[in-house]
Amino acid sequence: MVNLVAIQQPFIILLMKMAGVQTHSVEIDPGTVMNFWVPNETLQKTKTKTKTKTTTTTNPRPDKPVIVLVHGFAAEGIATWQFQIGPLSKKYSVYVPDLLFFGGSISDNPDRSPRFQAECLVRGLRKLGVDRCVVVGFSYGGMVAFKMAEMYPEMVRAMVISGSILAMTDSISEQTLEGLGFSSSSELLLPDSVKGLKALLSVAAHKKLWFPDRLHKDYLEVMFNNRKERGELLEGLIVSNKDTIVPEFPQRIHLLWGENDQIFKMELAQNMKWQLGENASVEGISKAGHLVHIERPCVYTRCLKKFLASLPADVPPK
Repeated sequence: MVNLVAIQQPFIILLMKMAGVQTHSVEIDPGTVMNFWVPNETLQKTKTKTKTKTTTTTNPRPDKPVIVLVHGFAAEGIATWQFQIGPLSKKYSVYVPDLLFFGGSISDNPDRSPRFQAECLVRGLRKLGVDRCVVVGFSYGGMVAFKMAEMYPEMVRAMVISGSILAMTDSISEQTLEGLGFSSSSELLLPDSVKGLKALLSVAAHKKLWFPDRLHKDYLEVMFNNRKERGELLEGLIVSNKDTIVPEFPQRIHLLWGENDQIFKMELAQNMKWQLGENASVEGISKAGHLVHIERPCVYTRCLKKFLASLPADVPPK
């Protein structure tokens, strides 16, 4: 039987190209390959005698300010940011990575930490000619974004974080799962049944999202592959409370939240703003939960654009 999610992929690729981005794979190391959706203008076609092959060039470099959109745990990059790419591409060079073990990105390295994801992401961006960027991170992608900003402040000039935290401490993990009624992160974020996927969507969205069971089943088959490795990613997230130190970020950080987020509540965002200090700001979007960028895409994109427009002209650090 045809998978209704998989059959849409060629159409999505065409739509994304019309929106300004297309897919390209970057080898980070032998055995580690990361997929990126990159601006059309940064790719060129080189002709050979037998075929036309698309290759990435480092020249031309992005000719507009760079925005990197980092996805969460339940979907790859394009599925997460489909409503933001087109509107942002008019003024910015938009890059959408698929983190390792999502969307065709793979690695034989055993490291499953957000730090390793951030390292690979930065190395991939540099190979694509990106020197400076604003990073927008959602949920799991927000934790990777925080690591990027901490480790590579010369690259990350500002951040927008939605539905995420600095680090998943053991106490936050226990409190969050207990409050939601799940026994483990895998039960919540790696559903293996239609019932489990519906449970995830019920806590992630403010309003109930209805889809036929057939579509839930097909989504599970397409979006929840690499289950062993993703389970290891979840294990690699947890850190001890005593090992958690809040870095001093030089970048501006905007916390853009769904006011009805049940997974990481608005109060957590307010507390994180206090921890991050004067460079941080927080903004809530009403009638939206954890999936704020999908539930209220127009409002989310408008808030995102407003923050981006407020940033000063970029002067790379010496």
